[in-house]
Parts: sequence; structure tokens; C-alpha cells
Amino acid sequence: MISLRRDVQKDKFEERYSRQILFRGMGTEGQERLAAGRVAIVGCGATGSALAQLLARAGVGTLRVIDRDYVEASNLQRQSLFEEADAAESLPKAIAAARRIAAFNSEIAVESRVEDLVPANIHALLEGIDVILDGTDNFETRYLVNDYAVKNSMPWIYAAAVGSYGVTLNVLPGKTACLACIFPDSPRGMVETCETSGILNTAVNLVASIAATEAVKLLVGGSAAEKLRKTLWSFDVWTSEHAEIAAANPRAGCRACGHRDFVHLAGEGRPHITMCGRNSVQIHERARPIDFAEMQLRLETLGVVRHNEFVLKFWREPYEMTLFPDGRAIIKGTTDTGVARSLYARFVGS
Repeated sequence: MISLRRDVQKDKFEERYSRQILFRGMGTEGQERLAAGRVAIVGCGATGSALAQLLARAGVGTLRVIDRDYVEASNLQRQSLFEEADAAESLPKAIAAARRIAAFNSEIAVESRVEDLVPANIHALLEGIDVILDGTDNFETRYLVNDYAVKNSMPWIYAAAVGSYGVTLNVLPGKTACLACIFPDSPRGMVETCETSGILNTAVNLVASIAATEAVKLLVGGSAAEKLRKTLWSFDVWTSEHAEIAAANPRAGCRACGHRDFVHLAGEGRPHITMCGRNSVQIHERARPIDFAEMQLRLETLGVVRHNEFVLKFWREPYEMTLFPDGRAIIKGTTDTGVARSLYARFVGS
């Protein structure tokens, strides 16, 4: 009976992924390696949600989705996993992603982490993972991931999209250039964001497709891994301009992979992060459990407040505060961290 059950499960598995198994680069063995794979997606916005959907449909066995944010109506134009109901409920993106994925592939595991990836929790959030994928919206987090990946010899894939432009890079520590090799310092001056330059969902889907394919090669291994791209690749879907920069070898003198100076992992000078496409500041408060029911009673005479099990929303013009169970908050309506901190202290506590 046990043998028969196993045969049925195997037949079901091979039928589900039959078209992918037929691909010469995959085969049954490659599909089974995908099923055993464990991928972390850091950030589940535009690129992250596209990555999650592609890898879930491809049959990657475990996806750990890490995101600090919640779904809004403005996300729906490009963040393919979410629906209007998610925005209406202000669902955390990691939770909404897990629900949507379960609807089309209930046979894989999705681990939702409604957290901001920071030096204090990065080891716990990325432990036991085979490859890390970038779905973030800021270089501070990318440098943090790069430090962690290089220190622990873990492959990761940088990916970004803004306007009509997408870019991606495979980082194989000790073998290829890392992010700090290519970009020794954070971009300075005016930097394009979704807020200032907008974004085409086609640019998002293009760069996510490239990055997801590279992740599949890594997980399948063998001859597939030999085909991994070793360049910084970029493409503009509007102008059709594209470029590649060689990244096959680490840069001599690189802070991270050369000198192994992991300043971002150490948390040196880490600022409050102003969120992409949002007139918002995040307040980092930890070990401050919030009782939403009690907080609603406290705030309901001061403004409009509502909550579900995942977030509490509080509106007091011209500001909007989203509070998470661990005490973290997103203050919308300002980019001044001093103002945000003052509002947090006033309504939540100092």
C-alpha cells in the first residue's frame, strides 16, 4: 500500500511538471532538485512577487518570503501576486503572497516572514536557505544581503527595476564579483525611484524572469549551473537598449569579498529607511509586543483606527500609521525621521 501511494504521488508530481521535465535542461532529476530547493525572497513588492510566482509555479519546494510592508492599491499595477481584496484589508505582502501561492500550488511550502531584514535578524531569517533572491527597493538592504552571502558563501541574485529599465547580477561568492565589487559605494545624488520615475510592469516581469531562470539553474546544478550568467545584465524595454558588464571575477581590493570587511552586517551607521514610492518612514522598534485591541481603544478617540490580526492602521491627518505586532511601524505622510519618531512616541509610546 505504501509503495502504491508513492507511485501515485510520483505520477502526480511528474504530470504537474511534465512540460518543464520535457525541457532538455531539466528532466525528472532536475525537477526533483527543484522540489528539494529552499529559496529566500527578500522583499515581495514588484520584482519579489513576480519571482515568488514564477518559482512557485516551477515547483521550488520551499519559498521563504520576507517583507516588511503591506498591500496598497497602487501596488496592483505591477505586483502580480496581489488582488484588490488584499489592498482593502492592508494585508502584509508576505501573508498575501502565501495565500495566493497556496491557491495555485498547495504542494510547496511558503514561509511568510512579516519582518524587516536587518543585521539583528538576518541570520535567523536566512538560515537553511540555498539561494537568496533580491526583491528589495533599497541598496542598504542589498549591501546587507551581500555581506551575509559573501561571509557564508551563499549564492544570491541582485535584481532591480525602475521606469522601463531592469538589471540583474548573479553573485557566487569566491567565484564571481559581488555587489560591492561592482558598486563599492551606495549611489549618490539623485536616484530614480518608482515615485519619481514610475515603473512599467513589463520591466519588472522581464528582470524577474531572468533572475528566476538563474535561480533555477543554481538549484538544478550540474550542467545547468555551468550556464549561469557571469555579467551584470541590464535592459530597457522601452528603448531596447541593453548592456552587460563583466562580473566573472572578484575585484581586487573589494571591501566585502577581498578584505572581508562586513560593515553592513555589523550594522554600522544603519539609518531609518525611507520606503520606495512612498512618502514614508519606517520606525524600527523590537521586543515591544503590541496588543491591537488595547491600542485601538487608546487611539479611536484621536483618529480613525482599524486592525486585523496582522496590522493596525491609524489615520490622523495628514499622517497614516501602520503598526505591526512586534512594535515596528510605518509612518506615511513624512520623510522626516524626527517627525516620524515624534508621532510614534506620541501615539504608541517612547
